[in-house]
Amino acid sequence: MEVLIVTGATTAKVEANNTAIKHIKRTGRGFTNARNYKTRILLRSAARTAA
Repeated sequence: MEVLIVTGATTAKVEANNTAIKHIKRTGRGFTNARNYKTRILLRSAARTAA
């Protein structure tokens, strides 16, 4: 994290994950249970890495 703040450099994988999480957040409006939200992110991430 400190490297990001100092240099402004990021990796493509991190950016792709952040974008995927934002997409899940947009499509999952109304999640009131944080555990369900976290589970959905982890399942989506696992599906992306398996493909």
